[in-house]
Amino acid sequence: AMHEGHIVSAQELTEFLQPLFTQNSRNLILFLQDRLSIDDFTYFSESYGNKNPFQNQINKLFINLLQEILQSSPSSLVLPAVDCKATKHLPSILQESGDWKLTNVTNLNVSQLEVNASNPNLLVVQLQPLDSGIKEISTLEAIAENDKMIGRVTMDLQERGIHFSVIYTAVRPSRISRRTDVVTELRRQLMAAEEEDSLSYPPLNVTTGNHTCILFHASNFSLKANSSVLIDLTNATFVTQNVDTSASECSDSNTTLSLKYTKPVNGISSLEIRFLMTNKFYEGSARKWSTLHSVEIVHDGGKFAEFSVSTISAPAEYSFHCQLVGTSNLYPARLVPSNEEAKNWDVFISNLQIQGFNIINNQFSYASDCTGFFTPGIWMGLVTSIILLWILTYGIHMIMQLTTNNRFDDPKGPALSVPQTE
Repeated sequence: AMHEGHIVSAQELTEFLQPLFTQNSRNLILFLQDRLSIDDFTYFSESYGNKNPFQNQINKLFINLLQEILQSSPSSLVLPAVDCKATKHLPSILQESGDWKLTNVTNLNVSQLEVNASNPNLLVVQLQPLDSGIKEISTLEAIAENDKMIGRVTMDLQERGIHFSVIYTAVRPSRISRRTDVVTELRRQLMAAEEEDSLSYPPLNVTTGNHTCILFHASNFSLKANSSVLIDLTNATFVTQNVDTSASECSDSNTTLSLKYTKPVNGISSLEIRFLMTNKFYEGSARKWSTLHSVEIVHDGGKFAEFSVSTISAPAEYSFHCQLVGTSNLYPARLVPSNEEAKNWDVFISNLQIQGFNIINNQFSYASDCTGFFTPGIWMGLVTSIILLWILTYGIHMIMQLTTNNRFDDPKGPALSVPQTE
């Protein structure tokens, strides 16, 4: 028994899973999602009624057990959880635990799934990433599709008479719960801790020989085709690194980061994203600057979309960082469509950091941020101050122009005559 809110470490997780490694029939299926929390099971099963996305037998059993625990509890519960760093490296932990025959399943075809029950098998199923947008209905649909996938795999193995164990987890949590040991901390410290967890995975690096020539990192890397099909590439790019970078090119003046994905979602068989960077000397600043010149998207072998890039540049010795990069007009660094095909794509990259030149010790150099020193708030304050100062100056000037009479009419003398020239 563990106390509420306990965070299971990687070592504890290995001990808990030890019975799976010692039993006679060792067939293990790891369903890996990009983000998931225990609260998702209760929230989506209760809030959406008949649209409950969890319909397969395994998830139903878990929800029933979870509801029994909550109903029998006299107060609210903070259930134990597994450290996200442990789940992130769970596939490698499982591989090191025994002589498994590893099978990676990214685009599921149950009829072609081969399992030899006489040998230990480890099936790693990459589930569809959840929608990172605002609409919860998209998340609901993604979870429902993943639930169906889990049901198809488990039902197929049951019909074959194969005994197996299932682990359903995610790389990172979808909901950050308030920890009991930091209740009295400041909110900004909590936000800093959450941001650190979300950026704990290393950047993607491209090497030539033993030298790293490109570093690329983002907390969210997503595309949307035709305003309907969401493609979340964060997990495949940075966590599982199920991406081909062999077509990338590096030189002192031009660098191309090529990211190739095979069947990232249903309906798209191949997808390649290219980041084209240049390194030039500018006489005005008397130094070299690295610039992200353009971004290209090639899908299904021939359809080509090109975007020109604004305000993504940094001194050649620095890396570039920006909070939001994409096709929206509201982003500080924008990707502008250069052809008709590009208008069918929406790009969203958060916390982008990229460097294509002068990389030392396989680490990012000092980051040149896209947010300049003069933010919109500073500009508003300066303009308002200048307008008020101009009004004050004009008022003082008008007051100083006021004059008084220096001669007055004497009733005992002749009438005062003032010439028109005065």
